[in-house]
Amino acid sequence: MGAQFDRRRFLALPVGLAAGLTISQQAEALEHEMSQALDRQFGVPWACDIAGAGERIRKNAADDFGLSTDTRLYLMHDEPRLPKMPAAPTLMDFFKLRFAPASHLLQSANLAVKKGLPEKVVLACLLHDISLSGLIRTDHGYWGAQLVEPYVDPEVSWAIRAHQALKFFPDPSVGYEYPKSYIRMFGADYKPEPYVVSAYEQARKNKWYMTARLITLNDLYAFDPKVVVMPEQFTDIIGRHFKQPKEGLGFDGSPSAHMWRSIIWPNNYL
Repeated sequence: MGAQFDRRRFLALPVGLAAGLTISQQAEALEHEMSQALDRQFGVPWACDIAGAGERIRKNAADDFGLSTDTRLYLMHDEPRLPKMPAAPTLMDFFKLRFAPASHLLQSANLAVKKGLPEKVVLACLLHDISLSGLIRTDHGYWGAQLVEPYVDPEVSWAIRAHQALKFFPDPSVGYEYPKSYIRMFGADYKPEPYVVSAYEQARKNKWYMTARLITLNDLYAFDPKVVVMPEQFTDIIGRHFKQPKEGLGFDGSPSAHMWRSIIWPNNYL
């Protein structure tokens, strides 16, 4: 299973985490740290975390038992390692200050423009992976659709949600093949989970199927570093098809406002 967890080292931590604790308290603290160590071994991060989760976990455990000698305050506002966001951030602000790198989204949308596709499809291509760029990787189509649902046409948010499943299924009628990169990343014998298969089957019957399929057709899997696409290229399309709240994304009380705030302040303790 990889490197073994060193119990003796944990019980002798300099902060005195285990010193003076009852056997029950020591066992609880040890179980907590072992669980976190297993998570770190398999690369399971805190959602939105940039760095320092390990330090916070140790500090948290020490605080819980009243043994911490660390007097630093927990982060509860701007992340010093990230650019400060405006008070009423726009979608363009997120592209410039949080969705990094955004080249995949910009090049995908640019490709859709070059093909002369409708503006709603271009917008869907521009937004299809914003969850990957700014929030969370797992089930990114669902998270991305929820992020934008209050601000776009239902067809756009539906297509963003559906593209996640469609990526795994070829459609010879439009020339879409299973991505070769997926064989490299997941293995030749990988099979999507049943919920993905079910989502694909339902999407095939939906009136907006082709909108979601067009996302996959313009979803570039290799990027040309010589092609530079600026977010400003899509200012007019965003203006016509994205309902920017005057209060700013994250502060308008929409069902997804908390998700935008999580991107603004990704490491707030609470």
